[in-house]
Amino acid sequence: MSKYTIIVCDHIHQSGLDLLSKDTEVEMLNLASLPKDELKKELHKADVAITRSSTDVDTRFLESATKLRAVVRAGVGVDNVDIEGSSKKGVVVMNVPTANTIAAVELTCAHILSAIRRFPEANAQLKVERKWKREDWYGTELKDKKLGIIGFGNIGSRVGKRMKAFEMEVVAYDPYINPAKATDVGIAYTRNFDDILSCDIITIHTPKNKETINIIGKEQIAKMKDGVILINCARGGLYNEEALYEALSSGKIRFAGIDVFAKEPGNTNKLLDLKNIYVTPHIGANTLESQEKIAIQAAQAALEAARGSSFPNALNLPIKENELPNFVKAYLELVQKMAFFAIQINKDEVRSITLEAEGEIREYLASLSTFALVGILNATIGDKVNYVNAPYVAKERGIEVKLEGKESQSIYKNQIKLTLLTQNGEFSVSGAVFNDSTPKIVNINNFALDIEPKGKMILFRNDDTPGVIGFVGTTLAKHNINIADFRLGRYGKEALALIVVDDAVSQEVLNELASLDACISIKYAVL
Repeated sequence: MSKYTIIVCDHIHQSGLDLLSKDTEVEMLNLASLPKDELKKELHKADVAITRSSTDVDTRFLESATKLRAVVRAGVGVDNVDIEGSSKKGVVVMNVPTANTIAAVELTCAHILSAIRRFPEANAQLKVERKWKREDWYGTELKDKKLGIIGFGNIGSRVGKRMKAFEMEVVAYDPYINPAKATDVGIAYTRNFDDILSCDIITIHTPKNKETINIIGKEQIAKMKDGVILINCARGGLYNEEALYEALSSGKIRFAGIDVFAKEPGNTNKLLDLKNIYVTPHIGANTLESQEKIAIQAAQAALEAARGSSFPNALNLPIKENELPNFVKAYLELVQKMAFFAIQINKDEVRSITLEAEGEIREYLASLSTFALVGILNATIGDKVNYVNAPYVAKERGIEVKLEGKESQSIYKNQIKLTLLTQNGEFSVSGAVFNDSTPKIVNINNFALDIEPKGKMILFRNDDTPGVIGFVGTTLAKHNINIADFRLGRYGKEALALIVVDDAVSQEVLNELASLDACISIKYAVL
């Protein structure tokens, strides 16, 4: 089997490089130090590319990367990625939206505290000017002040929870969330944007798109109370910088805390000339912890995309994400992994798939079936299958797709079940998502289990007799294969073990495990 090629275009933490390097199915090319013109000459080798903000995924990039399947943006922002152009080329664009969450949250809080107590100026006066003038530094308190949060996602919601600890009144504006996400944690929710404009402090945590560029401009600032404080640690251009400059100069805005600028680097921005603005050079993700998390998650996403098992956090899906409830996206990723897993376990020509959905998720069966087909076809035909052409490829190959939706009949609010029929027989796997974000396999061929679908997985079915687990552990240890997770299901007089291991498993090891008299079957899959 030929290896997948993953090209790293920009510098990422060593932990991510290590994850790519040790995968035996992958050839990793770390070209982060190459000049961009030289990099483009190597892109024709890439199945997947990992980028950061230093590499533009533009027309030249896409034309050079002739066999590219996916791009992973190691970070949140994708301003430098031509998503529409990528979609036309059949290239899936992914980002890593949560790895720097805590870093961005804490920087936002630091800017709020700096603005309310004027720490940067007080520090400079004492350290640089060597003046001890306590009377110059009367700040105000956060207690009983009102904080308005625009965008209540991963970052905005955590900022709100932390500011509640300062006994602030917090108001959230986000038309794309369930209001209960805010109200359940004691935060007010509003659909009236003017409620945000009346707050003492306003912070923004939205993506940058047509809807949010200049969301705060001259008209909105005019409605704000005198002496308001504005914070932006999200994306440059969400606040109109000309209007911000005028309002800071006049004192309408008392202070601003800004980490991002419409044009970066921002070292020539005229906002820096003002005394009542505190700035940082786009360091929202700059913690050691977040950089490591970003690299690891980007590498993992690249590996999954190369195999075709899933495309985590894909941004150019064949559906309008803003119209989907938050819980649906996790089920789309889960069903693709389930399908990719199923076809590895039950290898042969696919005759049909049956997809059953219980609960609210049944309303999205059509999208779920597309993602399931991508998982199956990527594992079987090796061509560039994407979310647009998958149904057509399946039809050409005579794969029948059956869909069935029903009310929830299990212990799970939502559950999906995929049944794969091949010439080898039938194989079924069920899954559910926990806490709206953690996908798990919960049943395989009537064996109840509970495990995240990721990594190198041995599926060991056996007669339910003593000594089996010990034999499996001893055999794997003999071959220096470490067990990362072990889940066991029992049904009738049989047992099914799903064993996640850290190291690749050879056919020799599988044959040795199969030699146990109690063994009924043994399969191996990599997600």
